[in-house]
Amino acid sequence: MQQRIWKRRHQLDRMTFRDLTVAFFQYQAVWAYLLLALASGVLAAMRPSSALQTIAAVVAAGLIYPLVWYVLHRWVLHSRWMFKSPLTAGVWKRIHYDHHIDPNHLEVLFGALYTTLPTIAVATMPIGWLIGGFGAAMMAFAAGLLITCFYEFVHCVEHLPYKPRNRMFAEMKARHLAHHFHDEDGNFGITNFAWDRLFGTLYERRDRPMKSPTVFNLGYDEEAARRWPWVARMSAAPTPVRPRNNGRSRNV
Repeated sequence: MQQRIWKRRHQLDRMTFRDLTVAFFQYQAVWAYLLLALASGVLAAMRPSSALQTIAAVVAAGLIYPLVWYVLHRWVLHSRWMFKSPLTAGVWKRIHYDHHIDPNHLEVLFGALYTTLPTIAVATMPIGWLIGGFGAAMMAFAAGLLITCFYEFVHCVEHLPYKPRNRMFAEMKARHLAHHFHDEDGNFGITNFAWDRLFGTLYERRDRPMKSPTVFNLGYDEEAARRWPWVARMSAAPTPVRPRNNGRSRNV
């Protein structure tokens, strides 16, 4: 059943919450995160740190995670240097360009494990080790994996075709959809926009009346494709079709 589900193409703007939940918890990357979190917990139990150190490591991982995501999203995923090298063009296409070309395509919304797992480890394990050694490092890594699952699920939900009743989540969804359908140079958070606020990249559509011409292609236009052709060569079409706003502009 798992293979049948993920052989199909999923468009979030045509899915219900139930559809998403079924697909999400059968996705291989989600299982990898959950199993690795469990394994990390077992390893931590075999060489435990103190309760205080463990709690501190988990809290530290939770606090640093939004900053790491903001830095990577703004200065790596939205940079233009990645598509200018044949060494990084394929990675950039897979982990972010494809998602902006079609924000509602579920299969490309998830990060690739070969990029997410090292990032989570580097972001969480050193600080856990400094706080309490091996056990705390393993628990910080486990926390990072579970936070990633939460982020990915919320990210998916933000693309579903409904208007949230909860005011906080409605604002979160509106800011994220503005990032995808109005101006990509801002609202870099997924669930936490504190760093956007601090660095001055938090905005609402009324703050920026002009729509960004690169909101879908992230600057990789026809001219860029001629100069740096590697992403275009790997794409199904050299000039991808602009995604539809799936009727949710009222939410943004």
